[in-house]
Amino acid sequence: MFKDKTLLITGGTGSFGNAMLNRLLDTDIGEIRIFSRDEKKQDDMRKKYNNKKIKFLIGDVRDITSVKNCVRGVDYIFHAAALKQVPSCEFFPLETVKTNILGTENVLSAAVEAGVKKVVCLSTDKAVYPINAMGMSKALMEKTFISKARTAENIVICGTRYGNVMASRGSVIPLFIEQIKNGQPLTVTDPDMTRFLMNLDDAIELVLYAFENGKSGDRMVKKSPAATVGDLAQALKVLFHADNEIQNIGIRMGEKMHETLLTREEMASAMDMGDYFCIPADESDLNYAKYFSDGNRDIGTIQEYNSSNTHRLTPEELKETLSGCSYVANELKEWNHL
Repeated sequence: MFKDKTLLITGGTGSFGNAMLNRLLDTDIGEIRIFSRDEKKQDDMRKKYNNKKIKFLIGDVRDITSVKNCVRGVDYIFHAAALKQVPSCEFFPLETVKTNILGTENVLSAAVEAGVKKVVCLSTDKAVYPINAMGMSKALMEKTFISKARTAENIVICGTRYGNVMASRGSVIPLFIEQIKNGQPLTVTDPDMTRFLMNLDDAIELVLYAFENGKSGDRMVKKSPAATVGDLAQALKVLFHADNEIQNIGIRMGEKMHETLLTREEMASAMDMGDYFCIPADESDLNYAKYFSDGNRDIGTIQEYNSSNTHRLTPEELKETLSGCSYVANELKEWNHL
């Protein structure tokens, strides 16, 4: 798919960018451009990979000029740049809008102007029934790329939506492991809270699946298992042979009991693709007629797809899943050598 092509990854110094580099560098891809604001992370990656296929570009998706400069000659874009930390977005919502919504518009406008063939935009389960600024901004990011997909010619603009990536920056697994190592209580918000679980490889597979199969306006969702936060804490205690107490601290600002990957309204039109759901863009045009005249009688009987009604991992499945996570495996190896 990428033979002699040029791929741009916005926000490419994060977990996703590193994982995608590991996946694609040994292929016959022509060039991978990493676009981000953080020169330190770029320098670290430059030294780590030392590969001439990678080009590093400093810039910000908020700045249309810097985006335009880096998309010239690009065939495909994976748009991962975003403000993602829920508390930061709560306190600085306008900054979140500038990056997650207006930044996406800049990337898409520059892509259309430069003749890019395909853009895959990365979204999150927090965009569904959003209750925090990060989720709201991602929901509008999705609306932005769907709107652009309706009118842009000679380019495919699609997206992905996925839940928690295990051990990603700011997630609960590194926190629990750090607390175990320091002999501290494991701070559980609510033991019955559920979260989708997927590893970074699953996220990469989802983006590549969307790249290969997505039509303009489509959003692709990977079917994922889930676990309660209480079970997650207990499984890590078992793996690390730890006896830390578990402290329930209550649900924090901007958190839900259960996360949702597809609304019931989306489930009414979603196509089951086996391991994935595809949410196609609606075909309503700008005369708005269908918004007032067409409805769906079945929506009231359809159930949303959330972390409470998906497959719940058993304690043994959860331990196996955690053991297969490279971050957890490395931490276990280090812990067992102490």
